[in-house]
Amino acid sequence: MRIAYVRVSTEEQNEARQREALKQYRIEKWFCEKRSAKDTNRPQLEAMLEFARSGDTIYIHDFSRLARNTQDLLRLVQQKEIQLISCQEQIDTATATGKLMLTMIAAINEFERSFLLERQKEGIAIAKREKRYQGRKRIQQPDSFELLYGRYRDHKVTKSEIARQLEISRPTVDRLIKEMETGHKGKS
Repeated sequence: MRIAYVRVSTEEQNEARQREALKQYRIEKWFCEKRSAKDTNRPQLEAMLEFARSGDTIYIHDFSRLARNTQDLLRLVQQKEIQLISCQEQIDTATATGKLMLTMIAAINEFERSFLLERQKEGIAIAKREKRYQGRKRIQQPDSFELLYGRYRDHKVTKSEIARQLEISRPTVDRLIKEMETGHKGKS
């Protein structure tokens, strides 16, 4: 079966470019999500891996859509004995050359991400030293949070559902719930 995995990192990003590039392969099943690839804990990635069978072909726009580190990428490919085709890198893992290139590109992607994070930390450290960085603005408790918190307490919604409804992150939901349960709000 021809399966596509499409991923963008944030809600603001658009997956149309990736979908357009993959159309030529007559995809039979699509898995799309808006999540970071910092790890493999992604609902649509997990659903795709559950769905895929040995011998299936998974099409991606580029390797960084699937995984950001070499170990994760290689494990995903080997775990299911699937063929992986990457449009941008023009690599097919059904060939020996494709398998070699997969390993090399995955290592380069991992290096690139590590280097980016290093530069980001350095930039933040300099900005802090120069008193130009104050961190992200703290998200205040939305008006509808108390109602959602009650529904959460009654096991009618999950933390993830609250995060989606309020368009905030799961860690922010955790913080807001903790504040509700301890009866005080954190620093504003």
